[in-house]
Amino acid sequence: MTATLRAATPLDAGAVGAILHGFNRDTAWMPKLYSEAETISFASVMIDRGWVRVAECETDRQAERETVIGFIARDGAEICSLYLTPDAQGQGIGVQLLEEAKAQSSVLELWAFGANKDARRFYVREGFQEVARSDGARNEEGLPDVRLRWQRGVAA
Repeated sequence: MTATLRAATPLDAGAVGAILHGFNRDTAWMPKLYSEAETISFASVMIDRGWVRVAECETDRQAERETVIGFIARDGAEICSLYLTPDAQGQGIGVQLLEEAKAQSSVLELWAFGANKDARRFYVREGFQEVARSDGARNEEGLPDVRLRWQRGVAA
């Protein structure tokens, strides 16, 4: 599956927030800290800051409707979020979002929860290296996390 990538607009806040909230809701080890409305509001803030790129696919060829199936939020070299709908996972969309970010920066960094083994495996496969660990004292969820870094020209 190939997606179209574009800058998020304020009208995308509902879809972006729903994707992020869906991950939280459907992940047993994640503490449930925010409602869907609060998560959509947070998505709106990230979009207003210009951090968010969305991936969308055509869902109705006749009506030319597109559906947001994933997003990346990036503040400079810091990847704040990269999430996909469950149906879009394993289709190369995350790689597509990440490749676009790599093309725009020589260094990318992020924190991933230690319990999120799928995400950590994905990032390592895409050339990121673990550079630090934390006990979770610095994040709202209180969960141990791992700092990952990618640098152009550095082999994993």
